Amino acid sequence: MKSATRSAGRIKRKRRVAKRIRGTSERPRLSVFKSAKHIYAQIVDDGAAKTLANASSMSKEFRSNADARGGNRAGAAIVGELIAKRAAEKGIKRVVFDRSGFLYHGRIKTLADSAREHGLDF
Repeated sequence: MKSATRSAGRIKRKRRVAKRIRGTSERPRLSVFKSAKHIYAQIVDDGAAKTLANASSMSKEFRSNADARGGNRAGAAIVGELIAKRAAEKGIKRVVFDRSGFLYHGRIKTLADSAREHGLDF
């Protein structure tokens, strides 16, 4: 049966992939969500049900950059850099990437590439 909307299809993909992806204390999960105007990333330890680090296009550090917005690739690159720096502060180097059902291109791919460049391994 075909999905009624794009968001319903994304939710189906997210649930299907979530069965296999789990964040542990040794290798937490980097979860990404995007809306039309913003992009969010958080590192989660599913075993302890704790968010270890987060970054978004709504944070103060992000807003200091005048050239980027959350709805474009430049903004996604900055959020990727922020999440990698915050993970390094907590001693996190390796993560499992969870794209939350979004296709791996555009802002999602840019955020992932930026996080890799700044020290995260996935």
